[in-house]
Amino acid sequence: MAEMINVRFISGKTKLYEKGTSLMEISREFATAFKTPIVAAVINNDLKDMATRLEEDCSLEYFDLTSQLGNKVYQYSLIYLMVIAAQDLFPTGQVTVEHSLSKGLYCECRLEYPTTKEDVEALGQRMREIVAEDRPIVKRIIPLEKAIQLYEEIGDQTKVDLMKQLNRKTVTMYFCGERYGYHHSTMVPSTGYLKTFELKYYPPGMILRYPLKEAPYQLPTYVEMPKLEKVFQEAKHWAEIVECDYAARLNKFIRDGEINQVILMSEALHEKKIAEIADHIFANKNRLRIIMVAGPTSSGKTTFIQRLSIQLKVLGISTIRMSIDDYFIDREKLAEINDDPDLESLDVVDVDLLNNHVSRLLKGEEIEPPRFDFPTGKQLPSGRKVRIDKRQLLIIEGLHGLNEQLTISVPKQHKVKIYISPLTPIAIDQHSRTPSTDTRLIRRIVRDSQFRSHDASHTLQVWPSVQLGENRNIFPFSEEADIMFNSVLIYEPAVFRTFATPLLETISPDMPEYSQARRLMRLLSFFEPVEDAEIPLNSILREFIGKSCFYN
Repeated sequence: MAEMINVRFISGKTKLYEKGTSLMEISREFATAFKTPIVAAVINNDLKDMATRLEEDCSLEYFDLTSQLGNKVYQYSLIYLMVIAAQDLFPTGQVTVEHSLSKGLYCECRLEYPTTKEDVEALGQRMREIVAEDRPIVKRIIPLEKAIQLYEEIGDQTKVDLMKQLNRKTVTMYFCGERYGYHHSTMVPSTGYLKTFELKYYPPGMILRYPLKEAPYQLPTYVEMPKLEKVFQEAKHWAEIVECDYAARLNKFIRDGEINQVILMSEALHEKKIAEIADHIFANKNRLRIIMVAGPTSSGKTTFIQRLSIQLKVLGISTIRMSIDDYFIDREKLAEINDDPDLESLDVVDVDLLNNHVSRLLKGEEIEPPRFDFPTGKQLPSGRKVRIDKRQLLIIEGLHGLNEQLTISVPKQHKVKIYISPLTPIAIDQHSRTPSTDTRLIRRIVRDSQFRSHDASHTLQVWPSVQLGENRNIFPFSEEADIMFNSVLIYEPAVFRTFATPLLETISPDMPEYSQARRLMRLLSFFEPVEDAEIPLNSILREFIGKSCFYN
């Protein structure tokens, strides 16, 4: 008689299945309950592909393309599809995934000549042909030495260097027909799932466009983001200067005892950029009165403002800082207007009072800015008197800093808007990038633990709502910025492996955040750990790991 196991579903229902039954077989019972095909599942809070077979009692939850998790599986699978199509068309070339852009992924074809529009169109067509073939995508666990041999045979030195640094005996590989790939994520069961995509020519590369979870069968509206792309290209150039564009290269510096060189160069690049921003402001000092600074959470805005203020002081310009947060409307007043207000929207800011204060300051009048008390949810008197003269600049920092409606009373020519975010150039390898969103999430996990008494599970719980607010109130305005500052430091994944991994390890398999924690730990595991002793006290990283010279 076959051995049976208990499977508990998210609904609370429990059912018996024969041991060894695959997730794909079980999913057929629930297909009609989902809007799109099921592409992945979570077993005991751990992400698994559909070929996984159940071997013991467990909890089980399925995900389709309308979920954040399912959408990520779709994205990673599209990358794999693009890679194997490129291997068919350009056997001596190489496709690299560079960074996110315009709700897609900017990629490049490294050929013996500049990539043409015809090349990109041919690659897109080959991808569609493979989709039509509906090839199975099969996961296999193979010996590490065998995987190294496979990549040595095709001359992929980046993958070889990474694998030789792995402290394991086996690796997970995906196979699709004769093609194979070492990818660090879960894939859809077959290429036939990947019908919705576009490969858009974007010289010198291309943008791989995919649907969002809100509309899984259609592509989002394309929006040009030239300013953001320029910063990403600058970050790529920085990574090449420091010679740390991939994890294996950074790890070599660490193993050779030369990480201090990377740290000093990375910090010098930051200081150079901040000095350039100060020079730009100084050159326009006769028309500028306000510096607006905005960016998503954990971008390092506080330290950036401190360092920019010092650079401006060197040029003879002093600054006074105001926070948008202090102008939040009392929560009781908000509740009278709206039972369920969006606390991330501009509606929660007392825009009239802020504009009144800013206008009076620019006229040379004295004001008393409020202080928002978060525990009570009230706007209170600060007891701080503020006045500025014509030799001073006002720095306003906060979520809505790029939104022109925030300071509508001040003409644009009197403001400079700065967007700050860590745009990560270092990748695991040429096909597996380090998402900038993950960089910020890891930063926040460490900061919340160090300074806000929140554990990693709490940070992971609130992260989706944080992202929702950013998607509504920050990212749509990023191209409104006059200046963009990339706050990432090329060596920081190695530092955060030291600081974040112990925090993530406290999340146990019975917690809903376990799958996300495991994913972040896998990401950090590709980087050798680095202690913080060599990191300068004015580094942006100090804002998250502690011992900053700017704070007590």
